[in-house]
Amino acid sequence: MSKVAIISGSASDSHIVDKAKAVLDENGTEYDVQVLSAHRNPVELDEYVTGSDADVFICIAGLSAALPGVVASRTEKPVIGVPVSGTLGGLDALLSIAQMPKGIPVACVGIDNGANAAHLSLRILKVNTE
Repeated sequence: MSKVAIISGSASDSHIVDKAKAVLDENGTEYDVQVLSAHRNPVELDEYVTGSDADVFICIAGLSAALPGVVASRTEKPVIGVPVSGTLGGLDALLSIAQMPKGIPVACVGIDNGANAAHLSLRILKVNTE
């Protein structure tokens, strides 16, 4: 059973995934990693999210950064968005993740900050066990 699901929208985001994995590894937290795009793999993404036993989702996405919002629309579990630098230095992704509609909350960490996403997921897990 994975406590944290890490989903990246592209294999090119692996350097950010690695930052999250390192923090989770240091803390002995089980996780699963998937590369699933909200646009290129919508069916597979939906099946993964709705079937996951993870307690927290970390979603790493750039450009339109739709991934965290799509995941949040498919689960009641906490979703943490990690905007990826790319076009506009990642500001476009940051704003896309931070400006979610009412009722579809997504926590947002700094651009390319997979480590902070993992730290936040650990805090969420800790609150759930207290």
